Amino acid sequence: MTEATTVTRWGTIQGREITFPMEVDSFNSATLGFSVPSAAAAALLPGDAFEIVEIAPGLAQFIVSLVDYVENPWGDYNEVNLGFLARPAGAGEEVIGSFVYRMPVDQEFTCQAGNEVMGFPKTVMGIDADYSPSSVTFTLREGDEVAFTITVPRAPAAGDPTRIEAVSYSYLDGAPYETPLAMDMATGMVEPGDVEFVVGTGPIADELRTLGMPSAPDFCAYGEGLSAVFQLGSAIK
Repeated sequence: MTEATTVTRWGTIQGREITFPMEVDSFNSATLGFSVPSAAAAALLPGDAFEIVEIAPGLAQFIVSLVDYVENPWGDYNEVNLGFLARPAGAGEEVIGSFVYRMPVDQEFTCQAGNEVMGFPKTVMGIDADYSPSSVTFTLREGDEVAFTITVPRAPAAGDPTRIEAVSYSYLDGAPYETPLAMDMATGMVEPGDVEFVVGTGPIADELRTLGMPSAPDFCAYGEGLSAVFQLGSAIK
């Protein structure tokens, strides 16, 4: 963080001060995109303040992001993001962000902070990130049930990460909310056929099947040592 950066103090959670910008210095991630029926996607989008972005008539982009946070002010935790490209209802077609409808994490502090500060739908579940020299397997568990496992090759970076500006939508205290962020996009490209996706049992597995999962992704990118900056969000008027 540079000296010119203005620090905003949000408050404290569990005795720890929450400040913004919130800088994540290192994480590993696999990001996968799938074309799914937009009607099935809309059925998983809560409330009516946001709408699905169609990437083609009748098709939505389902984004699965599997994250191993290595150096993060909110903990060294694992996270699963399940969401769609979306926009505030009635916004112009040029407005595109993401709405994550499920965001399991495996630590309590980040769950509470994500819920109270950003309105993210974090819940505490079992998430494993198991590395081999050539691949990584993420496993999401709901209690005693395995919701899914996804294995991707640890594809080497094809260049420096690309920093993108994005916005993540949510509901904070029941009202529509947006969180701006800047994050590195991985440049290690994985062949879709090299992704192993196994859907298990339980409510999340059942939701995935309504979207046609498991299937081969449209794309998959993998990266290690990535970074991101989250800004304090605001209510959407």
